[in-house]
Amino acid sequence: MTRAPASGGTPGVTREFIGLQSPTARRAGAGGNPCQGLYYRGVGRKPKVAMIATHYQIDFSEHYLADYMATRGIGFLGWNTRYRGYESSFLLDHALVDIGVGVRWLREVQGVETVVLLGNSGGGSLMAAYQAQAVDPHVTPLEGMRPAAGLNDLLPADGYIASAAHPGRPDVLTAWMDASVVDENDAVANDPDLDLFSSENGPPFSAEFVERYRAAQVERNDAITNWAEAELKRIHAAGFSDRPFTVLRTWADPRMVDPALEPTKRPPNMCYAGVPVNANRSAHGIAAACTVRSWIGMWSLRHAQTRAEPHLARVDCPALVINAEQDTGVYPSDAQRIYDALASKDKAQCSIDTDHYFLSPGARSEKADTIAKWIAKRWR
Repeated sequence: MTRAPASGGTPGVTREFIGLQSPTARRAGAGGNPCQGLYYRGVGRKPKVAMIATHYQIDFSEHYLADYMATRGIGFLGWNTRYRGYESSFLLDHALVDIGVGVRWLREVQGVETVVLLGNSGGGSLMAAYQAQAVDPHVTPLEGMRPAAGLNDLLPADGYIASAAHPGRPDVLTAWMDASVVDENDAVANDPDLDLFSSENGPPFSAEFVERYRAAQVERNDAITNWAEAELKRIHAAGFSDRPFTVLRTWADPRMVDPALEPTKRPPNMCYAGVPVNANRSAHGIAAACTVRSWIGMWSLRHAQTRAEPHLARVDCPALVINAEQDTGVYPSDAQRIYDALASKDKAQCSIDTDHYFLSPGARSEKADTIAKWIAKRWR
């Protein structure tokens, strides 16, 4: 289903609402389609090059870059899968099929000749997974589930961009996890020797403390996975399919507190949710709402297929990696990991002096110009 162009927005830019069914999800009884988004293009233009941006759960239909690209003659599809705002039920194979609906719409309905995937923030690993699956099918469903229909019929894109992206959901969660947690059912209990917010430990943090802290973060992720594996067996034996649970205290990356660790232009003692000590003690954070199955499929270092590097090793199309120098949650080492993991022979990387959302004056225009020039060099 395609609806009439939406009014408002940037002068000279047409926004068109798109609502479509998926091979594995039909239109809801209330009327909504599982795949929804907005397509941006210049008024009177029918772009031959278009970008598509999707996230695990964040609504990208009104992505901040859309108007900027449309005014530069490049189409932009801000696309949502059925899991927008519903991450606790995320299944990677079904999400990839939903992204495929958007790519196919660009190709077959809009006549787009060149499709460029924008992997923004968490979308970096998701869009890498899409391209990798399209060129070399390898994604498997969760244990006991059938593969999503259409999973092996995805249309590959022509280019891939990672922007302010991290190396995957399990990786970023583990890097941000509070290593001092000693009981997942107790929001307060902690190990004082690993307390990131105790002045006795820093900042500055010693190399020895950081090493112990990082090891404990991995142990915490693995411990939750051990519990999830056992819990899934227990509830299945009782006839239950899944159950929810909570992961707290996930704003505790040492780099958020100590700017001397991997120095950048970021403000000190800040994260996306404000001052880390306060954010870490709130009810808000990544992985705060999980189910046993979504933990295994999304956040587990051991099992999840949402880690970027195995997918990036299959991505051999032209690729661009953009880093934000003031980012308080994604760091230069993350951008470098993505760049190094890409199989592309034609790959480039750059940095822009701005925050995660490119809010600094002129930063979004600079980003759009950078992408437009990169595209023009290859396809226009």
